[in-house]
Order: sequence, then structure tokens, then C-alpha cells
Amino acid sequence: MSAKFSYELTEESFNAETYIEFLEVLASKYSKKHISYIQDNASYHKDSEVWEWFSDNRKWIEVYNLPQYSPELNAAEPIWKYTRKVGTHNKYFKDKDEILSTLEAVFTDVKKHPSRISGYLKPFL
Repeated sequence: MSAKFSYELTEESFNAETYIEFLEVLASKYSKKHISYIQDNASYHKDSEVWEWFSDNRKWIEVYNLPQYSPELNAAEPIWKYTRKVGTHNKYFKDKDEILSTLEAVFTDVKKHPSRISGYLKPFL
């Protein structure tokens, strides 16, 4: 079993439409493989259009929803903890572009050096 860290920075609010756009990016990268996809209970994850998208793509993606109010089961939570520690903690950002640039730098570094977050993810392996 292996895991991939995928992200998409956007200036738009995440909603069902932008989430489907994100899923389409995943589809373009991974649709030739069968993947298991885990998501939390954000309201847009439950949208009927999102579930229609999952239904249309079920040949290559299997979706699992985490139980409600279970951050300890969500691998994204320790990644955010790491991101705050190395990227945003006790820092002033003059504007949105500066914080987005910092987040992209942290996430790009994680993709290049996944060992930097491996300790945070041990409970999930």
C-alpha cells in the first residue's frame, strides 16, 4: 500500500463545484490506477453532484468517509500541524499571496521529501 499527497491551491472558496474540479485533477493523474480515497465530512463532500461524480468514476476510485467529529482519524490533521510548525506559526503575512506562497512552498517540499512528515503519519500506516 502507498499513499500520495495531493493538493490544489485555489483563491476560490472550496465548494462542491471547486471540489469536483479538484477531483478531475486527481482523475487526470490517477485514473489508470484503482485508488481508495478518504475524505472527511466537509459539507461539500456530501453534495449530490459530488456523489454523482464518484458514481460516474467508481471503476477507478473508491471513496470512504471518515466518521463525524473524528480528527484523530484524519491524516490531513497532522499534515496541517506540520504546516503550521514549519510554515505559518508566529509569522506575519502581509497579504493573501504571501501566505499562499508559503503554503505552496511547504507542500512542494513535502512532496519532494515525504520523509519529513512520515513521523506525523505513523498512526495511519
